Amino acid sequence: MARIVFLLLGFGFAALGIVGAFLPLLPTTVFLILAAACFARSSPRLEAWILGHRRFGPLVRAWRENGAIPRKAKVLACTGMTGGFVIFFLSAHPGLWLALGVGAALAGCAAFVVSRPEPSP
Repeated sequence: MARIVFLLLGFGFAALGIVGAFLPLLPTTVFLILAAACFARSSPRLEAWILGHRRFGPLVRAWRENGAIPRKAKVLACTGMTGGFVIFFLSAHPGLWLALGVGAALAGCAAFVVSRPEPSP
């Protein structure tokens, strides 16, 4: 039963990753990392497919091996978080405390992303 649950979660995360490749504010790599982790427990063939993917495989492998994030991905992630906050702030007109809370949460996420090592060449 656990294998089926991990397989379904893997497909769900992979679908979100694929959608994220086309939507600017939805992260792709994070969902593919989660999909690979689920497929590792349910389908070695699908896990190998993600790890061997020409574009996303190196990112997933770098994360698995060293928790590494390439500099370009860090810049894109931080830019996306900043853009998302600006869109949130301008469209939702949040109160001061909500804006500060969301900003603090995004700043914490950005700090985590920036603090990760970069993959070795």
